[in-house]
Amino acid sequence: MQVILLKVPLLLCDEVERRLQGEGGQEPRCQVLRAAGLEHLPERLPPGLVILGDDGGALKEMVELCRRVHARRFSWRTHLTVLTRRSPVELQALARAGADECISPPGEDWGVRLIALSRRLHLDGMEAPALVRLEQPRVTAQEALYALLSSTSADIGPEFFRALVAHLVSAFRVTGALVGALTPDKEHLQLLAFWTDGGFRESRLLPLRGTPHQEAITHGSCHIPDALVERFPDDALLQEQGYRAYLGVALRDSHQQAVGVMAVAHGEPFEAGIMDYALLGALGTRAGAELARGRAQAELEHTRDFLSNIINAVPDPVFVKDREHRFVAMNAAFARFMARTEEQLIGKSDYDFVPEHEASIFWRKDEEVFRSGQPNENEETLTDSAGRSRTLITTKAAFTGAGGEQFIVAVIRDVTESRRLEMQLRLADRMASVGALAAGVAHEINNPLAYISSNLSFIAEQLAQDELEHEARTELRQAVLESLEGTRRVRGIVQDLKFFARADDEKQGAVDVHRVIHGALRIVRNEFQHRALLTRALEPVPAVHGSEGRLGQVVVNLLVNALQALPIDRPSEQNSVRIATHHKGAWVHIEVEDNGQGMSSEVQKRIFDPFFTTKPIGKGTGLGLSISNTLIQVMGGWIEVQSTQGKGSTFRLVLPVYQEKAAAPEPAPTPVAPPTQEPRRRVLLIDDEPAVGASVRRLLRGVHEVHTLQDAREALGLIARGERYDAILCDVMMQGMSGVQFVQELERVAPEMARRTGLMSGGVFDAQARSFIEARALDFLHKPFERESLRAFLERLYR
Repeated sequence: MQVILLKVPLLLCDEVERRLQGEGGQEPRCQVLRAAGLEHLPERLPPGLVILGDDGGALKEMVELCRRVHARRFSWRTHLTVLTRRSPVELQALARAGADECISPPGEDWGVRLIALSRRLHLDGMEAPALVRLEQPRVTAQEALYALLSSTSADIGPEFFRALVAHLVSAFRVTGALVGALTPDKEHLQLLAFWTDGGFRESRLLPLRGTPHQEAITHGSCHIPDALVERFPDDALLQEQGYRAYLGVALRDSHQQAVGVMAVAHGEPFEAGIMDYALLGALGTRAGAELARGRAQAELEHTRDFLSNIINAVPDPVFVKDREHRFVAMNAAFARFMARTEEQLIGKSDYDFVPEHEASIFWRKDEEVFRSGQPNENEETLTDSAGRSRTLITTKAAFTGAGGEQFIVAVIRDVTESRRLEMQLRLADRMASVGALAAGVAHEINNPLAYISSNLSFIAEQLAQDELEHEARTELRQAVLESLEGTRRVRGIVQDLKFFARADDEKQGAVDVHRVIHGALRIVRNEFQHRALLTRALEPVPAVHGSEGRLGQVVVNLLVNALQALPIDRPSEQNSVRIATHHKGAWVHIEVEDNGQGMSSEVQKRIFDPFFTTKPIGKGTGLGLSISNTLIQVMGGWIEVQSTQGKGSTFRLVLPVYQEKAAAPEPAPTPVAPPTQEPRRRVLLIDDEPAVGASVRRLLRGVHEVHTLQDAREALGLIARGERYDAILCDVMMQGMSGVQFVQELERVAPEMARRTGLMSGGVFDAQARSFIEARALDFLHKPFERESLRAFLERLYR
């Protein structure tokens, strides 16, 4: 019999071996192997006796060692004895871990113990087989080596188990062999490969209870040399195949948990030797590893599919880039957004799909996340495959893969439509403010128009006379000057309204705060004349960073709100509104203060909520302060509110001071040439309003030769027939052919004249025309204009 002494102290080993071998020259009755640890023993322990020494250390460590020994033995043919002096409670823990018995270190009874153990380890009371018999297995060394090499070189996956079963049948020379995996409930065995009677059979699900497979899993191995059906009468497969002998081992994963069974069976009785156990144990280790690998791969694929389904369920585009800024993963929404397939995107970068300047911006933003490791959110612009510009909010975060590689994951929100709606909402709020102030604006315009109209009538009457006295000429001159001053007032109000109502004023830069305030006050001046006393406390302040149109909208909104907060039944001389500016460090404050009704703390908490209003139905939308708050935040500032109910409110705009970029060095002054008389030029003016052409001819009379037309198509016909002009001035908004269309056609037929063409307009025109003017860097003249501005504009066109 084979006896293994594991972790037994040296002196104790000698005593145990002496007792086991017998005394007084008796023949050795067993072979003894000493080992300091499991790593010095074979993967599968041979039949016999294992004596495990307990040094009295931590119970947990001893229980774990006992469990590992138990997992590596053939429990039906191997006896595990633990030499220990532990308490009864601790002995129970060792027994549950696999110990067959726990006894104290050896005394005089070891000879008796050996006889008892020998009888227990061999069936039917037969005499213990000689060691020589264990050395004559069914499998030869050559067959074992071939089987091991074949299993090592076999392909992984389902075919591995079929090849392994075929090698088992050949090496053991048996009727059948199988490899099965435990089901999650551990109640059944799913056959992965099953060979019997010369061929493979289809996979099937076998119940585990009452089978030798259950014995193999419970004890680590199971060997029934004969009478297999009688031993397991409830095993339908044994009854069906008529097997008489069985040798099986449990398949284990890396945590030594049973995951399946590998077994051979034969229609005739057979014994198993050490070589048989060693080969089956080695192949079982390989099969267990492959079964665990297959399960891990299946779990990985399941997890991958699960995560893929999750990411594809996200409606927003999601992508992952590697450290080289290449796409390595994405969801279906991103592929649709890019109008590409996943295969077309994987391994590519932004430079392969979007304009270079946009790709460079994306690359720089990605690099910031890679280097800082901090997530960020940016508003970006992307030109899609159809050439449309999209506005995106992209949130990016960095992470490290299992191999240490760096990646970034990004989520995109396409806010193009919401930005367009926001712009329309802001414009609607501006128009609502203009509508509310329409009567006051009309009053501001009608006042100067009244005396302009009267003066022009007076001038016409005086000029109808044949002769004018000196006093009449002086009075005419005064009437003309008053009329000019009135037109300037009207022009200022119109320009303020035009600027205030611009829908596409998104550019930010240096803003003159006082200029914005004065423009806002001109718009609301008439409202204040009969409602409240307006005071100004405008300290000198630097320019702020922002947008003039946006800031003007906010200031007008606050002024109108201040007026509406004043009690209706209180005399106007008791109502006051104060607007002030202050400079504090890097910030500029604009304050609008009133002595109106004030607000409760509950109202103050909600004043910036969209559609919240305390005004009667039909008197307010509840969007003014919400939009104002958003506009100020976009400019990098915020709004502060102080209010006491019954005493009034103060709204304070806090805006950042504009930081000028380093100015380029000024060029050296060029010598100023002495003034020369301006040469006479041929000028073509195209405007569908005949009075504009007539006025321009009067302004340029004696200086330039002016030709006027009302149709741009007629002008193109003249140019096509050879007419040439030194400068062309064309209105933007005209019926038939617009000024933009005229310039586009002129660029085709007479590009040299297109370079000397300027556009003019007296009102707001569409975004397409504005984009065209900005893209061509065309000179632009605002109506109304005076002689000096017109001549300066034409002079720029000549150059």
